Amino acid sequence: MYEPKPEDKFSFGLWTVGNVGRDPFGEPVREPMSPVAIVHLLAEVGAWGVNLHDNDLVPIDATPQERDRIVREFKQALDETGIVVPMATTNLFTHPVFRDGAFTSNDPRVRAYALQKCMQGIDLGVELGAKTFVFWGGREGTETDASKDPQEALKRYREAINFLSDYVLDQGYDLRFALEAKPNEPRGDIFLPTTGAMLGFIQTLDHPEMVGVNPEMAHEHMAGLNFLHAVAQAWDAGKLFHIDLNDQNFARYDQDFRFGSHNLKQAFFLVKFLEDVGYDGPRHFDAHAYRTADREDVKAFARGCMRSYLVFREKARQFREDPVIQELLAEIRAGDPEAESFLGAYSSQKAQALKQHPFQPDELAKRPLPYEALDQRVMELLLGAV
Repeated sequence: MYEPKPEDKFSFGLWTVGNVGRDPFGEPVREPMSPVAIVHLLAEVGAWGVNLHDNDLVPIDATPQERDRIVREFKQALDETGIVVPMATTNLFTHPVFRDGAFTSNDPRVRAYALQKCMQGIDLGVELGAKTFVFWGGREGTETDASKDPQEALKRYREAINFLSDYVLDQGYDLRFALEAKPNEPRGDIFLPTTGAMLGFIQTLDHPEMVGVNPEMAHEHMAGLNFLHAVAQAWDAGKLFHIDLNDQNFARYDQDFRFGSHNLKQAFFLVKFLEDVGYDGPRHFDAHAYRTADREDVKAFARGCMRSYLVFREKARQFREDPVIQELLAEIRAGDPEAESFLGAYSSQKAQALKQHPFQPDELAKRPLPYEALDQRVMELLLGAV
């Protein structure tokens, strides 16, 4: 029941299972794995896809000949394993040239270089079969607001996405963009820090129809927000193009824990939502194994991400079929035909009738709302007590 299948569309980044365990206070604890080795590891644990930044695969200083050789060997590994590349992105945060941003840098040479690097990254992603290209502006922000005018920064950001959208259209690529929000780290404050901010920004673009979002669980939790609500808003807007699954203690640094390892209810309701609405995109695990992990434990980490999703999916099925939960929901959601006749689309007749209707707020306030009982039943369902 909990073995991953290709139709589950579970994917990992080269940077996730390939993470060497470095942190700001410690050197690497695991030997680096080549991209080819990572593809074979993902095939071994049952994953469907692998995602990459441009320089995860091709070093930033590679020659054209080296680039072609690396890509050729990577494609061979994909063919041998059946692993696909659903998403690609460009690293605009590691190299010191991006220390003050890429698209929003004060230096026009850096902004131009960022566009060049993205076009090359887009070409690489399309060559490997990617249908989604993610932008995470990890350096697009400030430590001091004396350094940048935020309005000018957003103008630069917008111009960059517009430029690259036109590039994709000009090349005839079958590719969509997904913008990924994060409130802070590595910058003190990152522009467009939440999924809601990204959704607002998208509507100002020249081609909003080809740009959506890639919400990440840890990033919303860092800001103390409810990730499910962000995902629901993106889905309602038709903009959930991709999703990053992991786990995170609220209001901490970016921990990128194994999916479902920390916040059980949040993970459960997220999976339930994705399954209920029929989300058919990749379920990408943007997470890292603990720094204590060796190679075998990294495999356990990857298997655990997928297994947890499948366990929560089964729990969502049980939720839908549990008689106690459904009875409580029926009580909570019981309708009133007369009241419902006032709702929905406006009409002048409806408005006049509604203004004259004799509501009894004291009586309405007495309606039972057994949320404690409902939440306890959900907890017992998740804990296996029912």
